[in-house]
Amino acid sequence: MGGTHADPKHGVYIGGWGSFGGPTPQKGVVTYALAANRQRPLAGAMHNAVFNTWRRFRAQALYVIPPFIIAYGIMNWATERNEYLNSKPGRLAEGGGEEE
Repeated sequence: MGGTHADPKHGVYIGGWGSFGGPTPQKGVVTYALAANRQRPLAGAMHNAVFNTWRRFRAQALYVIPPFIIAYGIMNWATERNEYLNSKPGRLAEGGGEEE
């Protein structure tokens, strides 16, 4: 078991995690645990949500806001132009006389 047979990819097998080089477990490894009822899974969640959202919004604002302003301006112009062209003065100005 301990470190003599060959591994085809890496050469020599030195043992599993915690027992490198032999069948005895590695010494000096300390493991800590915290009981499930003592953990605080939502600690700082509201604070982080607010500031992380603000940071992400601020980073993307210049990529999103200017195209929306330009698109709004174009749509506003097109709507006003369409209303003008479909009105009586607009039809007369564009050369379309009243047809009966």
